[in-house]
Amino acid sequence: MRFWISHASEVPIREQLTTQIVLAILSEDLKPGTRLPSTRELARRFRIHANTVSAAYKDLEKAGWLELRQGSGVYIREHSEQKPLLPELGLDRLIASVFRSARQSGIPLTAVRRRLRHWLDLQPPDHFLLIEPDAELANIVVAEMQQAVTFPVMALDLSVCNSPELLQSAIPVAMPSKVASVRAKLPEGVECIGLRVRSVTDSLVPWMPARRDALVAVVSGWPDFLKRARTMLVAAGFDSDGLLVRDMREDGWDKGLGQSAAVICDSLSATRLPKACRAIPFPLLAEASLTELRRYEAFITQPFS
Repeated sequence: MRFWISHASEVPIREQLTTQIVLAILSEDLKPGTRLPSTRELARRFRIHANTVSAAYKDLEKAGWLELRQGSGVYIREHSEQKPLLPELGLDRLIASVFRSARQSGIPLTAVRRRLRHWLDLQPPDHFLLIEPDAELANIVVAEMQQAVTFPVMALDLSVCNSPELLQSAIPVAMPSKVASVRAKLPEGVECIGLRVRSVTDSLVPWMPARRDALVAVVSGWPDFLKRARTMLVAAGFDSDGLLVRDMREDGWDKGLGQSAAVICDSLSATRLPKACRAIPFPLLAEASLTELRRYEAFITQPFS
């Protein structure tokens, strides 16, 4: 995992470090069980105080992202001792169990197929349901999902987990940082697909090294995107004075954007930018996650033969 640290920024180095580690975990650049560099190693590499690195690690440990093992080092925390199966593998195992039980009971395959078709025809899933409390984030994720799948995509907050009628015919999905809490609240037997996010580091590499003389705008209606994008860009070497940060929820957000060399934005905001702007959208969802959704949709809509 590559880190960027800017010494000339007003964004504290401690925040630069914690932001990059969290984003790397969410995008799976840093996987559970991965050992991070020691505080001394990072301090020496970036010429910063070891206490700064130590404080960042402790912040992330307190938030549940890291595990500090005495005498061993700092590791990405395992989210669960028994990780849930991917939806496809879990589904295959359930189907295999049904056929095995039917064979042991002497039930013909044609009867099993007929009953499966009956149940699927009763209430087949017909839409994806993003369970996400952050409305601005939900808008972006729904837009990206809808471009990848043909099923309608809806978004609701965590209260939907207590509404069986709203879960009916839905395929629940959640962002990686929320999937564990969503699964804990859903009724027994209701699965939730965990989405994966795109690697921020990989997205930045094509634009490196940063041009310090360029005026770059950061535009979004999601406050976390604005904060994280600014932090990552500053850490990567962009001049903080050359970053024009605009919140689309505020009046006049588009003024002066035409003077910027490029506008870094989320994929939804890119559709609302003035045509004269050079948009550089950073999609949130990993392509592998969108492929998984398309496969799930194809499985449901494929007729039995």
